[in-house]
Amino acid sequence: PRSSARLLVAEGDRITDARVTDLVAWLRPGDRLVLNDTKVIPARLSGYRVRTGAEGETQARIDVTLLEPRAGGRWAALVKPLKKIREGERIIFAAGLTATLEAKEDGQGVLGFDLEGEDFDAALAEAGSMPLPPYIAAKRAADARDKTDYQTVWARHSGAVAAPTASLHFDAPLLQALADKGVQFTHVTLHVGAGTFLPVKVANVKDHKMHAEWGRVTPQAAAEIATTKADGGRVIPVGTTALRLIESAARSGEIAPWEGPTDIFIYPGFEFHVADALMTNFHLPKSTLMML
Repeated sequence: PRSSARLLVAEGDRITDARVTDLVAWLRPGDRLVLNDTKVIPARLSGYRVRTGAEGETQARIDVTLLEPRAGGRWAALVKPLKKIREGERIIFAAGLTATLEAKEDGQGVLGFDLEGEDFDAALAEAGSMPLPPYIAAKRAADARDKTDYQTVWARHSGAVAAPTASLHFDAPLLQALADKGVQFTHVTLHVGAGTFLPVKVANVKDHKMHAEWGRVTPQAAAEIATTKADGGRVIPVGTTALRLIESAARSGEIAPWEGPTDIFIYPGFEFHVADALMTNFHLPKSTLMML
C-alpha cells in the first residue's frame, strides 16, 4: 500500500522512525503541501528500422526512451544503438507509430513522429512502457500495472519521463485524513526529465551542468502559497521537483506565478524563500538530489 512506507522524520539532530500514515500527526492545521501534478508518459519504446541494400532487406532492433518534446511532433530521445540508424531512416513501433531520425545531437537522437496530439498520445499509450528508474529497472522489466503504480494519484498533466517519487506514497485515505486535519494542498507542474538520474562527475558541484525541466506555477498556486506564508503556516513541498519549482518561482524573495524551463541547482548554502520543510525519498549517491 502506498502510504505504508517507512518515514524518517528529521528535526535538526532529532530523528524519529515513523510511517507515511503518521504524516497526520506531524503536520499542523494551516500547513500547505505542494504537490507536483505532472503525469508520466510511457516513454520507453521498442521498434526496428528496416534497411534495403545489395544483400536485401535487413532489420535492426532500436530501443527509444523519449526525453523531452520539441516543436512539431519531434522529441529528443535516447536511441540505442544510435550507431545502427542513420539520419533520415525510419523506426517502426507498435500501434502504427513510426518515427524518422532527423538528427543526432550530443549522443542523443531527435525523432520526428508521424502522429501528433491526441493521436500520438493514444498510440504511445498502447506501444510504450513506463520508464522505471534504474534501481527498479535493474531488477525487472516494466509491466502493465506500472502504468498505474508508477503514477501519483493526482497526476494530471502529461509530460514527465520519471515520476515525482515522493508523491507515490500518498493515497486517497491519507489525503482525506490530512484534509480533515486542516492541511491544505496546492498543485504545481514540473515535468521530470531523465536528467534527474544523472550522476555528478565533477569534483566541484559548481562545475556540474544542471539539467533543465519545464514547470508552471499558476497565479492561483502562487496566491495560495503566499497566503499560507502570510498566515504563519508551513509550506512543505512533496518531492524535490515541487521544491525546485517553487524556489525557481521565488528567486525575487517572494513566490510569484512562473512558467518555463528551470535549471536551478540546490546544494548546501542555498537560500530558501518558500519551503519550510521537505518530504522526499532517499536518493542515489552523487546525484544532484542528494546534494539538495
